[in-house]
Amino acid sequence: MLRLFLLMAVAMIAAPVAAADPTGFVNKTFKNEDGHESPYVVYVPPTIDTSKPVPVMLFLHGAGETKGGSMMPIEQGLAPHIKRFEAKKAKFPFVVVIPQAETRGWLSDGPNAKRAVAMLDATMKEYNGDPKRTYLTGLSMGGFGTWSLAAAFPDRWAAIVPICGAGKAEWAEKIKDIPCWVFHGVEDKAVNVKGSRDMVEALKKAGGEPRYSEFPYAGHNSWDAAYSHEELYPWLLSHTKK
Repeated sequence: MLRLFLLMAVAMIAAPVAAADPTGFVNKTFKNEDGHESPYVVYVPPTIDTSKPVPVMLFLHGAGETKGGSMMPIEQGLAPHIKRFEAKKAKFPFVVVIPQAETRGWLSDGPNAKRAVAMLDATMKEYNGDPKRTYLTGLSMGGFGTWSLAAAFPDRWAAIVPICGAGKAEWAEKIKDIPCWVFHGVEDKAVNVKGSRDMVEALKKAGGEPRYSEFPYAGHNSWDAAYSHEELYPWLLSHTKK
């Protein structure tokens, strides 16, 4: 009997232990229809509990982080602010999908945007994403993409945050009911602040109630001020699709 017990104990010690699913910034791969693979990153909160639906955010980077560019998508924009949350031992309350554009542009009818939405779909499935709490944000080129994807899929987003981008006034009727917080720097020389002002005005004329923050001394980089705004993430979570 003792020998049997010892053999069982040894077997238990020697048996491989299943590793917990990784958290933090997790590298993923998406296989395109033509067979080529596209890398992307998903931020998974260390305290995630997928037994119940979790909020998910899609982040669209700027032109400089396009494949072959000067920086990677996790080096600019939202990801560094997520890392600041972690450094403060604070919980960042979203799963975040961070795709990389292979060419310039995030417009909804282009391959980059279609791939990003497919990556979002895969992430929603893998981590039990909440379809009532799915959010969209992007900066510069990603700000244009945010407006475009919002207009293409207006029923998908609980709230959107376009930063230093621009859109088409004709889209306002489609997205007027999506909670929207727009950010832009007055001194932006790359994307004129008029792009955001015009979209905000178009939304108001269509009956929407967009929130708009304009930074009087900021240039093109208005995203650091936006993503460090203490009210932004509670504001996002305050919006749930009906």
